[in-house]
Amino acid sequence: MSLDIKKTYKLFIAGAFPRSESGRSYEIKDKKGNFIANPAQASRKDLRDAVLAAKNAHSSWASATAYNRGQILYRIAEIMEGRSEQFVAEIMAMESVTSKQAQVQVRQAIDTWVWYAGWSDKISTIAGSTNPVAGPFFNFTVAEPLGVVGIVADEKSSLLGVVLGLAPVLAAGNCAVLLASQKRPLSAITLAECLATSDVPAGVVNILTGLSDELTPHLASHMEIDGLDLSGVDSKSAAALRISSVDNLKRVHSFSAEKSPGRILSYMEYKTLWHPIGV
Repeated sequence: MSLDIKKTYKLFIAGAFPRSESGRSYEIKDKKGNFIANPAQASRKDLRDAVLAAKNAHSSWASATAYNRGQILYRIAEIMEGRSEQFVAEIMAMESVTSKQAQVQVRQAIDTWVWYAGWSDKISTIAGSTNPVAGPFFNFTVAEPLGVVGIVADEKSSLLGVVLGLAPVLAAGNCAVLLASQKRPLSAITLAECLATSDVPAGVVNILTGLSDELTPHLASHMEIDGLDLSGVDSKSAAALRISSVDNLKRVHSFSAEKSPGRILSYMEYKTLWHPIGV
């Protein structure tokens, strides 16, 4: 007789899978009250460690060519494709949906990831410009990565929400600290396993599971986070988080569940370059 070995869901920080430094975990159940799993319950220190890892990884990821980033993101989609059955099983358990509905969400998530991978080396075409100036100079405006972006994933669709938050941030050349859905975190950690076996440098993506009310205020107030995606936060909580984020002038956005190049540009900044003509 073989034993039923339950999976241990951990955090994803700096390319590794640690347990929470506090040793805490919490219980998630399906709509009928049946036990599903005990994900790690991240602490404030775990969040600080994740931000530090993202900050340290930013220069190498941002300096990679846009084409290279796109190829790495496309490879992640290939790995996700190989994990489709696991994603389907987890979505069915967490969201109490049919196999067909779960399969549709997984297909949408993979297609969305590929879509953003394709934008990696094209976004500069619509974001950059050559500006007319009164003088013998070339004047260019180019879009560059913002830095570290904190993401509170939309939990309506547990996998698709994570992809919609994460993929455009990475396509822009940013690093990410993502808070998975408190009630539906399993797809996020399985995606982390896809990232760990891809060519994404350690620290570019960090994924935390835990209690939203405990972690989101620290995400908003952290001075090394440059932008926030609050798509998974209700409007009342989002207002308070926006106030907490003003000290370092974070860019704070919430998005509908649609893919758009605008989600990439929301976490890029523009730099203008001058160059003498003929030099």
